[in-house]
Amino acid sequence: MDSNLEQFASDNSSGICPEALEYTIKANQGSVPAYGNDIWTQKAADGFRELFEIDCEIFFVFNGTAANSLALASLCQSYHSVICHETAHIETDECGAPEFASNGSKLLLAKGPNGKLTPDAIEAIVNKRTDIHYPKPKVISLTQATELGTLYSTDELLAIQSIAKKYNLKIHVDGARFANAVVSINKSPAELTWKSGVDVLCFCGTKNGMAMGEAIIFFNKTLAEDFAYRCKQAGQLASKMRFIAAPWLGLLETGAWLKNARHANQCAEYLENKLLQIRGVEIMFPREANSVFVKLPEQAIAQLRAKNWQFYTFIGVGGVRFMCSWNTTQARMDELINDIKEAI
Repeated sequence: MDSNLEQFASDNSSGICPEALEYTIKANQGSVPAYGNDIWTQKAADGFRELFEIDCEIFFVFNGTAANSLALASLCQSYHSVICHETAHIETDECGAPEFASNGSKLLLAKGPNGKLTPDAIEAIVNKRTDIHYPKPKVISLTQATELGTLYSTDELLAIQSIAKKYNLKIHVDGARFANAVVSINKSPAELTWKSGVDVLCFCGTKNGMAMGEAIIFFNKTLAEDFAYRCKQAGQLASKMRFIAAPWLGLLETGAWLKNARHANQCAEYLENKLLQIRGVEIMFPREANSVFVKLPEQAIAQLRAKNWQFYTFIGVGGVRFMCSWNTTQARMDELINDIKEAI
């Protein structure tokens, strides 16, 4: 196990960052009330309210699939539908969990350039059918950053907000890499969420240096009514909640959530620049966060796998995805780059 090397398949492959680990160890001292009735959970929730500059409701769950599915279920009845991009994680990688949690709310898929929904695509789906035989559109689900590593600007978010208001739709954001989006766009968390019409955000800690844990943040507090019961019923109410909340507090109080995301983005930028210098490598999408999508010859992909490199080829629309993390090193990136050169 000591020989485990850095890989570029996912930012889930990385370990726990020092700040999250330090606060976990601090929280391990003594006994505290269970089920979120502890000081760590209270402080972490207040930290989010300060970060987002608004009085919001915060719930902590174990993983992103639960966060997205339970949040969407709170916005929909079973006869409603959720509009999302065809590459959205809730469509491609959550095993039907959003539909399961909502007792059947249908996902309606839209196309859009570089993994992003557009106002026109949303409006076309809303107006496709309005009869009682079709699930009524109720929610727009966005991914920030998208599954293709691209970002919604504040102008794009405000344009989608306008459509949402026109048709009385709620807006959910899958923030699996929300921290990476914040540092890349250089806008405040508030500007990228509730100030742009977002009702609920699922903010990922796992990909930002924690062992586990997501924060579901309701900016529209009325939508959070009885949500704690939904979490409990779904097996997402952690009895020792402090061990999810304390690492979050570590990220927020030290600023590590920004530092980690900035490092991952900068590593992806370095990797992209080096790959662009290799003939036979084609960048597939604009690199705007911490992932790089490339097209490689099939024999090169096979040679990289033979050298035990780990990466995904089923993400998005083909090609290879290299994902950088909070602890990616230049030395390991250079090893990958050299092996790609040799393989080609």
